[in-house]
Amino acid sequence: MKDGKKIVTLTAIVALFMAVLFTASGEWRAFAAEDKPAAIYKVDTDQKVVALTFDISWGNKVPEPVLDVLQKENVKKATFFLSGPWTLRHAEIAQRIRDMGFEIGSHGHLHKDYSNYPDSWIRSQVAEAEKAIHQVTGVRTRLIRTPNGDLNPRVIRCLHSMGYTVIQWHTDSLDWKNPGVDQIVQRVLTRVVPGDIILMHASDSSKQIVAALPRIIHGLRAKGYQFATVSELLTLARVETKVE
Repeated sequence: MKDGKKIVTLTAIVALFMAVLFTASGEWRAFAAEDKPAAIYKVDTDQKVVALTFDISWGNKVPEPVLDVLQKENVKKATFFLSGPWTLRHAEIAQRIRDMGFEIGSHGHLHKDYSNYPDSWIRSQVAEAEKAIHQVTGVRTRLIRTPNGDLNPRVIRCLHSMGYTVIQWHTDSLDWKNPGVDQIVQRVLTRVVPGDIILMHASDSSKQIVAALPRIIHGLRAKGYQFATVSELLTLARVETKVE
């Protein structure tokens, strides 16, 4: 989770690889000239819509209070990236996330950097997490955020070959560093842009997110933002990059 990561918008990812086709019906359509799997950091849109995302890998003290805040603030759209072991250990919380209608993605199995391992290891890890999450929630995950956000082109290609869309973030709240509630809130509110994917955590290591989250929600709403799941956010993209 490194700040200053180069941000690539959905449009920029495919801009050099698009062709425009005027169909017989008179409709303009854009299509990818060749597959270029890429991680998604934000969506290029003018609509003031953002995705609140939460990674969970360990603990049971923070996740439910985060859910309580979302419920109290009437936030009905968010995306949670769950690790396989955590899901198995805390099935009731994972099921509550599902029952509240939030989107569930994969955060892998072991919390290790994928770029350090071969494709075979990555595939086994992702499959193990997918199995665990499905066993507990009934959800077949199609979105993934790798542990620590670690990836490279090879990792992205491997994950895409498994049918996954790789999700990163544009705004990192840095809640995982526990820099102080004010800093977390201000960081999000001063960096947010339309189409943003905002990184937060609901693991026990994020000790200040429960206090910061209501202020983040209020601040975003005051700026005119609405909330969407990551999948919903992707439908607003001017260019579709999903690899079929």
